[in-house]
Formats: sequence, structure tokens, C-alpha cells
Amino acid sequence: MLYHRTIRILFFICILAVNLGYECLAQKQPVDYVDPFIGTSNSRWELNPGPLLPFGMMQMAPDNQGSFWKGGYEYGINSIAGFSSLHDPTMKGFLVMPQVGYKVISQCAPDAPFTTWIYGYRNRINKETEKATPGYYGVHLMDYDVDVELTSTMRSNIMRLTYPESKDSRLLFDLSIPSEIESYLIDGTIKKVSDTEIEGYMHMNSSRDLSGFNDYKLYFVCRLSKPFKTLDGWSQPGDWQNWTPENEWVSNGLKENIDSISGKNRMGFLLNFETLKDEQIELFTGISYVSLEQAKLNLETELAPLGWNFEKVQQNARKVWNELLSKIAIAGGTETDKVKFYTNLYRSYVGRSVFSDVNGKYVDVCENIQQINPDSPILGGDAFWNSFWNLNTLWNLVTPEVSSQMTRSLLQMYKWGGWLPDAPVGVEYWNVMVGAHQIALMGSAYQAGIRDYDTLQFFESVKQVMSVQGIKHPCGGNAGIMDLDIYKKYGFVPSDLGVVSHTLDYAFDDYVVSQVAKAMGHQKEFQEFGKRALNYRNVFNPETKYVWERLRDGSWAPDFKLLGLGSVHQFVEGNPWQYSFYVPHDIRGVINIMGKDTFQTRLVKGFEEGVETSFNAPYDLMSNYPLNHGNQVNMQAAYLFNHCGAPWLTQHYVREIMSKYYGSDPYKAWLGDEDEGQMGAWYVNSAMGLFQMDGGTSVNPIFEIGSPLFDKVVINLDNKYYKGKTFTIIAENNSPENKYIQSATLNGKPLQQAWFYFAEATNGGTLRLVMGNEPNKNWGSKEEQAPPSMSSRKLK
Repeated sequence: MLYHRTIRILFFICILAVNLGYECLAQKQPVDYVDPFIGTSNSRWELNPGPLLPFGMMQMAPDNQGSFWKGGYEYGINSIAGFSSLHDPTMKGFLVMPQVGYKVISQCAPDAPFTTWIYGYRNRINKETEKATPGYYGVHLMDYDVDVELTSTMRSNIMRLTYPESKDSRLLFDLSIPSEIESYLIDGTIKKVSDTEIEGYMHMNSSRDLSGFNDYKLYFVCRLSKPFKTLDGWSQPGDWQNWTPENEWVSNGLKENIDSISGKNRMGFLLNFETLKDEQIELFTGISYVSLEQAKLNLETELAPLGWNFEKVQQNARKVWNELLSKIAIAGGTETDKVKFYTNLYRSYVGRSVFSDVNGKYVDVCENIQQINPDSPILGGDAFWNSFWNLNTLWNLVTPEVSSQMTRSLLQMYKWGGWLPDAPVGVEYWNVMVGAHQIALMGSAYQAGIRDYDTLQFFESVKQVMSVQGIKHPCGGNAGIMDLDIYKKYGFVPSDLGVVSHTLDYAFDDYVVSQVAKAMGHQKEFQEFGKRALNYRNVFNPETKYVWERLRDGSWAPDFKLLGLGSVHQFVEGNPWQYSFYVPHDIRGVINIMGKDTFQTRLVKGFEEGVETSFNAPYDLMSNYPLNHGNQVNMQAAYLFNHCGAPWLTQHYVREIMSKYYGSDPYKAWLGDEDEGQMGAWYVNSAMGLFQMDGGTSVNPIFEIGSPLFDKVVINLDNKYYKGKTFTIIAENNSPENKYIQSATLNGKPLQQAWFYFAEATNGGTLRLVMGNEPNKNWGSKEEQAPPSMSSRKLK
């Protein structure tokens, strides 16, 4: 009776609320718009539908691919090999897989025949049973007739398994699994603590002789809700990669009823049960890179307050995500637009990971245990190559605490390792990409007013990277820029000594250091690095007015290919056409070289011949097309029209990219490399109508204006860092056709140009745009209204 009475009361409250103009209680929250399956086909190792928390250390998620560049999860494969615990670049953990029937200790290939007891523990799935939301993943394994559900905290997770009736049920742990970039099990140990708990570690390295850059130990503690009967284990010196159906598929090398096992290369273990029909068993797992004691601490600290309860952990994850996603409120647009927006926002916070434990302990670059404030975690991930066009902007504006944490984490690596990392994978040094664009991330945070760290150490660290030749670090990997002395000697990187396009990356990094120096009052460094920031001019061929291969004697290479992949060894993941527009800090300078008309004509042609074709093209990292939004070098292209007197073309092409290049299904979400949230963050910024050409690295950073996708966007500002409470963007008369700005006001005052200062947003206020279906070619088109860049400022 009480239940029905409560329902009636809620019903009448809802009717009253509707009559008063309020929305009902069932209103969707931002978290409800996130679809973790979007983009999970043709995706990277880090991109999966697992129940991840923002920057979570625990990344338990389904795997079904082998070891190659796109390892991990592929939506189009109707099978699951298991659920592995780490999906960081170059790093992998252990895999967990329920099992019923024959004991099988090897995977099988995705296209192998599904006779499970012969070919491996991989299982077919029916896609209709696969579900994922932020903080939850579930699927039914057909061959074992087992339901698998996952949920997570930052450093631990719960796996809930629903078994059929069987005397041969078990749980398999495999420490030697495929991954995107291969690493090897140097040694490992698993130990039975009790009949409901096991513990162990795995020592991994990117090479078998321990010479690889990424050396780490992953410790794990696992507790079960039901006692297991026996523990079996295996340790085989042979490689899992060299299997054949005849050699070691079923139980070769399996030792039964043991208490512990150690080994290398291939190893793992089985926990054996008897189960009743629909019996549920829960596995609670905590991990740490420091020690077993720390793994236990992480497990108990994070799960005990939630009662070790699956639903409470799931609800907590949903709450965490909803609080983060709710920092941006949107109105207008279609339901699909909202799904794309919040899913892209979600992806902007799951690509990187926490490497410190709940009490602040972590392992530094030299494998020493260090202590940091738990509120300032150590964060790792892939390179920050060109993240200044996406993640940096989003984090600085919406979650400045993240930018602060990233900066503090990088400074910790500088403190113990002596260098800033450009790709802090596993808290190690890895020169996977180009330049030192961690400087841009840190510099933009500083210029945004995010300065709750040692700013003197910050300046010292960014200056060092652009002053001192890089080294092979004694603790592994390469630190710094390895061809910096060549760049400094010649003023560019000659094609007979290195890679020409490095010049453009280094010139931008020089600019960032110069702007930091200017903001801090270091006039000497401002002048020195400011002059070096103009080195990009040294690789522009004065005849062709394109970036060109140049030799150390100053001559230009003959038989040069402007498009395609003919010169890709000299132009990292791009071609010379694309790199000719890749000068983030000085677009005015490039326009001066090419001429305004040529600049605009080339850019329009690039869109007409490139984007319109590549919208429906297969993914190609180093596209043959003139313009490739799918990789970092050209993600700024649509906004370049703001600089050459045609902001209406920016408005047009930004909308085209958001509509055609970004999808809402697993197969065509990003026609390119999503790369730890970079494409996602670009979409979020552009859907709000905002962009930063130099990544916000100038002394008084600006926002450029594109074409907002939504009628209204409200950004809830962080009052720890910014004065304002909210910044609101209103697009009146907005629609897919009405994508052109007719007029604008900022805080009630007319705005005649397609840009405004960052501080005008963070101080709070309203940007109001009036939209129409025809371009207003008089708005923002005068040369003096173009966004400022280096050549339009004075170097003094």
C-alpha cells in the first residue's frame, strides 16, 4: 500500500511540475547520453567500452583482438577473449575469463573455429546481450553460458559472474596476452592466500632483456565472494604467439591443486568451483604499481566504503561521471547531437591514467618509490602531440583542476628524472611523437591563471627542454629532443640530417617558452626563444611558398612530392601540403609568405578535394588527401579562415566536420585516430563554438569563435581558479541551415571580430550570437579583426 501511495504522490507532483513549466522527474542526465560503444570499431588499445572512471588506474575491459596497432576491443568481432585490467599505451595487465567445462589455458584467434575445448577459451557473444554505460559493462558468453558484469572505482573493480550449473566452473587468469604494442612478462608470481583470496605480481618490460624503456610491476590482490576448491597454474617458456593447434592448446604444462606458481613468458592460473544454476560469484580486484600492500590498501579503501556492493559501486561511478559531464549544460540540437557531445566529452577524460595510489605512493622513472600528496595524483599517458588544439583547451576551461594535476605530475617526473616527459607512459620517458608539446599543456595552464605549483621550477623545466640536447636516460628511454642541437645549429632540421617537419614543432615549442618568459618577466629568454619561434620560415620554399625538404647546405630537394606519402619520412604523419598550414603561433606569418588570396584558395581547395572525399574514405593515418582532420596535423584547418578574412568559411566547415566526420555509432564515430580523447575534445570545443589556434599559450590567450551546434551552452566555471560562476554561449535562430553568424555581443556589447579573450570567459558572462542561413561577409572579415598571432604582435 505504501509503495502505491508513493507512486500516486510522485505522479501528481510530476503533473503539477509540468503545469508549472518544469520538466518531470525522469529528465535525462548528461551521463545518460554517453554511449561507450561509439567509435569502438577500428579503434586503439586505449578505446574500449569498459566501465572506466575519469583517468582510472583500473581499466578492466573486454578484449577480442590480437597483437597489432589496433589491439584490444573491436566492436565488429562477435567474440570475447577475456577482460584485461590495463589498457594504457605500451602497457598491459592480466586477463580474467570465466570458464565452464574443459580446462583451456590459451586464447584462439578471432577467426578460429569455435570448438572451444580444442581452440581456446575465447567465447562467442550475441551483440544484443552486450551493454555498456559509464561505470558498467555486461555481456553473455554463449559457449560457457556465463553472464559477465563489470564495474569499477579508480584502482579496483568488481566482476560479477552468473554461472550455469556445473561441477567444472572456474575463473581463468592469463598474464601473457596480446596487446597493441607488445611488452613481455619477465617474471611473475601468483600465491594462494586463502580459499577466497589470491595475490600476485607481473613484471613487464618492452623487451625481454630488460633494455626496453617501459619497465613496470603490476601488483594485484583478488578476493572472491565464494571459496574456490582448488588452484591450478601453468608457466611455460614458450611464446603464446607461436601456438599451433597441435602444440600446447589444452592443458599442456598445467599443474593442478597448487598453492603458488612463478614463471615467465607464458603463465597464469585457474580457480575451480562447483556452481548451481544462475549462481553469482563476485571477484573483487585491487591493483598497484608499488606493492602488494598498496594493492590491498587501494582495494579496501575504495570498495569498503561502498559496502563491497556491485550496485553501489556502479552508482558511484555514474555519479562521478554525471558530476563531471554536468560541468557543461546544453540546450537545443537533436538527441543524436547530445549523444555525440557527451560521448566525446566522456572520451576526453578516459584516455590517460592515474599511477599513484590512494595514499600518494608511486614508482618514479627510476623505479624508486616516492610519496606525493594524494590530492595531486601522478598521471600518465601517451604523448601530448598537438593536444593544444583539443584537450588543453577543454581542460583549462572546464576542468582546470585536471590541467593543474597534469602540470604537477609532469613536474614530479622532472624532479626525480631530471627531464619533462613528452609521453609519460607508465611514468617513463618515451619519445614516441614529435617535439615537446607537454610545454604547450603546461604553458597554456599557466597563461590561463592555473598556477598552484612551483612556477620557478616550471619555467626551469620548460626552458631546459628547449635548451639542452636530449639524452638516452640512465633509467630507460630517451628524454628531451634528440636532434635539438641540429635544429639550433641550422635554424631548421635539414632533410639529410633529420626530419624536416620537426622544425615546425620545435618552432612552436620555442614560442610557448618565449610567452612563458614574457609573462614571468624574463626578457632575455623572451627575446631568445621568440626569435627561434620564427625558424618555421626557414623551411618555406620562397618559390613554391610551401614547406619543403631542405638540405644542410640550404638547397631545396628536387623531385619533391607535395601530396601523398612520397615524403612521409620527412613529414611525420602528414604531407608537405598539410604542414604548410601547421604554424599554430603565427598564422599571420604564413599568410604573409603565401599571400592572403593564395592562402585562402589553397585552403578551400584542400577542403573541397580532401575533406569531402575523406568523409567517406577508409581511415588513413597519413592521408593522401590534401586535408586530413583525422590526424593531429590538420585539426586546426577549419579555423584558419578566421585569420584570412573569411570567418563564414570557418563557420561552414566546422559544421560540416561535426556533421559528417563525427558519427554516433561504433563504426564511424571518428574517421581517424581518436588518440586518448583528442578528436573527442575537438568536437566538444567546436560544438560550444570555441577554439584556440595557439592552444592558449600566449600571454593573454584568446578564444576563436566557430559555429555553435547548440542553442545554448552553459559552462559551470571552477571558482577555485576563475572569478566567474558561469560562461554562457547563446546562438539565436540556430539550426543546421542557420550556421552563419550575423552579429555578436559579449556581455551585452557588440563584438565585431571572431575572437575574444580567455579571461572574458572565465570572468563569467554571455556570448550571444545571432545566426542565419547566409554568410554575413562583413562580420569579422577585416584584416585588423583577425585573431592575433606572432607576426601581428611586437617582439619586445
